[in-house]
Amino acid sequence: MVSPHLTPDELKRLVRTVPDFPQPGIQFRDITTLIGHHQGMAASVHHLAERAKAAGADKIAGMEARGFIFGAAVAVQLGIGFVPVRKPGKLPMSTIGIDYALEYGTDRLEMDPTAIQSGQKVVMVDDLIATGGTALASADLLRMAGGIVEHALFVIDLPDLGGAARLRGSGVAVHALMEFEGE
Repeated sequence: MVSPHLTPDELKRLVRTVPDFPQPGIQFRDITTLIGHHQGMAASVHHLAERAKAAGADKIAGMEARGFIFGAAVAVQLGIGFVPVRKPGKLPMSTIGIDYALEYGTDRLEMDPTAIQSGQKVVMVDDLIATGGTALASADLLRMAGGIVEHALFVIDLPDLGGAARLRGSGVAVHALMEFEGE
């Protein structure tokens, strides 16, 4: 039996830091060591699912790609549906989408417009929040689809990059299992 009772501090020790990736000066927080540890993965999903349940989630939305890992597992644990927020051209039906700004250029997110019923509470789940651009765009897209988006859950927050604060400024409560200072 896997114990879901590893604490967030214990989970933090399972995240590998890779210095100077993808460029010098960046401390990359690699979750593959966390998801590869059966107790770490189970505990992470357990903690996120408790928060999503407390938020009254009707659906869980996960952003491509690592949000699919945690979001789908949380949805299964809660017995509710999962909504993938995808990169363009990945869904086989007519989609709704939103363009958003990156540091250099723009990107786009898309989803099935029938994945959410109007008024459903949608909790967003992703592995990490940095600058918040993808999370803000996802919240806007889910709201366009009729969802009520008031909560976002992350495994990791990089608070120095300001994404969680930006998301809170758009009316979304943010919870992360752990924080890492710096970039």
